[in-house]
Amino acid sequence: MTQTVTLTVAGKELILETGRMAKQANGAVFAQYEGSAVIATVCASADPVEGLDYVPLTVDYNEKYYAAGKIPGGFIKREGRPKDKEILVSRLIDRPMRPLFDKSFGREIQVVPTTISADQTNPPDILAIIASSAAVHLSDIPFNGPIAAARIGAIGEELIVNPSYEEIERSRLEIVVAGTKDGITMVEGGAGEVSEELMVRALEKAHQVIIELCELQEELRRLAGKEKLPLNPDTHTLENRDEIYRDAYPRLETACFEPAKGERHAAVKAVKADLAEKYAAQLEDENQKRLFDALFEDMQYAILRSSILDKGKRVDGRGLEDIRPISCEIGLLKRTHGSALFTRGETQALAVTTLGTVFDEQIYDDIEGDKRENFILHYNFPPYSVGETGRLGTGRREIGHGNLARRSLAPMVPSKEEFPYTIRVVSEILESNGSSSMASVCGGTLSMLHAGVPMKKPVAGIAMGLITEGDRYAVLSDILGEEDHLGDMDFKVAGTEEGITGFQMDIKIAGVNAEIMGKALAQAKRGRLHILSIMNRTISRPAGQISEFAPKIVTLKIEVDKIGALIGPGGKNIKALCEQFSVTINTENDGTVTIYGKNAKDAEEAKRAVMGVVADPETGRVYNGVVKRIMEFGAFVEILPGKEGLVHISKLSRQRIAQVTDVLSEGQEIPVKLMEVDKMGRLNLSYIDAVDPDGAPAGEGPGGRPSRPG
Repeated sequence: MTQTVTLTVAGKELILETGRMAKQANGAVFAQYEGSAVIATVCASADPVEGLDYVPLTVDYNEKYYAAGKIPGGFIKREGRPKDKEILVSRLIDRPMRPLFDKSFGREIQVVPTTISADQTNPPDILAIIASSAAVHLSDIPFNGPIAAARIGAIGEELIVNPSYEEIERSRLEIVVAGTKDGITMVEGGAGEVSEELMVRALEKAHQVIIELCELQEELRRLAGKEKLPLNPDTHTLENRDEIYRDAYPRLETACFEPAKGERHAAVKAVKADLAEKYAAQLEDENQKRLFDALFEDMQYAILRSSILDKGKRVDGRGLEDIRPISCEIGLLKRTHGSALFTRGETQALAVTTLGTVFDEQIYDDIEGDKRENFILHYNFPPYSVGETGRLGTGRREIGHGNLARRSLAPMVPSKEEFPYTIRVVSEILESNGSSSMASVCGGTLSMLHAGVPMKKPVAGIAMGLITEGDRYAVLSDILGEEDHLGDMDFKVAGTEEGITGFQMDIKIAGVNAEIMGKALAQAKRGRLHILSIMNRTISRPAGQISEFAPKIVTLKIEVDKIGALIGPGGKNIKALCEQFSVTINTENDGTVTIYGKNAKDAEEAKRAVMGVVADPETGRVYNGVVKRIMEFGAFVEILPGKEGLVHISKLSRQRIAQVTDVLSEGQEIPVKLMEVDKMGRLNLSYIDAVDPDGAPAGEGPGGRPSRPG
């Protein structure tokens, strides 16, 4: 039986329906918002596994090209492996939902939201989050939800709920906020230097919408919800638990506060190994070993949190707002266009900037429509960065962290008109203990400035943490990996001295209130300004010139009606110029001409040649011409590409000559003066020696005035 609920959100009707499609799944919801529609399903495996210490959840968001009336480009006309955007949306769904599943359920869970209609006005990602939560909430899978999400934009000071693509383009803020009725649990987005106050207002507005959307899902569950399956709690208990606890806890209190990550891990490992040896016979049982490991995790969790809340002391000895030592270096790599090494404590990013041409732009072909990006950031997290072995590759983590760093830097990257290069930044994480995405933001800024990219302002990023217990809480600046893992919040803020440009937050508890958010944002700003001050000592302005190894790009504007003359029939003229000067020339419909050369000399000479093609000949001006044809009555000389004029035999010399070849030969370069453009548009020229042997020329042609033939 089909059940439907509706809610008006931002003036548009949201419809959630179940019971008509995908009825064999544990839960399925069809969601529609204007012309965009998503069907989300959830399934769980049949048999539980006892004692899992994680939630085996997979979210596979996918978009069908038919949703927008398109056929996939390329040779294969079928949707293939997930695109970066689909992976990013999968993460948006996974992050707020994962903490709300109970580990003791013990079954694999797969959520599959599919965009099946896209009106190219309303982004389907928010719809996918809501539909996924609704499908799980009404299913028989235990879930401490529902959750919901809203996108918030800001045009001026006005906050907009679920803005259209066009409104997003005009917004100076774009964040996706997810949460429960009790509070916000996830934020992801970027901004154009917005204030902390505006960010808090946006979060509060989003939560008002989230509450309504959660109530809508609860209504749908009342109409069509299934009885929840039982949990599969672990029935095993750790033998000698109290004795192990008494032996290990005081030793762990010392081990957990070694100053360096490697020393801490070694000290904790030594305590654990000693206890494992003492209780070796007991730990031969797999379940006892699992519970033994879990006890050590619980003890470290308690030690870290109590130290922070009771003493204000962190595992590496820092205070709550202290930031680890920072060093910045630039110019390490001599052959690259820009390079920087950013080190913060035990986190290190090598950022390399490469400058390319318009032909290097990233092209996206998806249901939103084709688009191009001239700023690209790629993030790599090899296993050696945390002292481990493993396979190299690009996973969901790399794509998510790289996207956050790119969004944080993008508002400060110059426009294509200001800086006509394609910019690619690659962040290689060499060490990691703390936020490597924020290190990528800092390193990316330094490497782009070193490459000569005229950034509007430098950008820095910082990761914040939160520890709570009842009404007590502590906000931590520049968190370590342990503080991220054992804390209640991972909160990243990037920005300039003026405001926020990138924002990401994941909360493991029910939610945080406005007071905590306000304090965390203010503390993050202080940390960001401290990091920026250190970066600025190394480099605060773009290098005076770009690398000699970078392509040289020259842009100019010509009249639109001259584009055809520049291109020529079948591209003849522009191809000839490209071959002559070893450049690539690109023209756009608005008259913008971009010239890409391997060196400045070729690019500038090609520019002068282009100007010559599109320029109108000026009477009285001297040109450096090339003799194209010799006739009995004179010679035809090309003064500009595609523009020839006649030098009559009488204008070749002040003395009488018998024939033209006595003075000229084909292919010879000579200075000529344009004497007249007649009524028929013909150019009448004079050899400059025959007209003005002693005076200065009236002007210079491309390349300057040549020496006269002897």
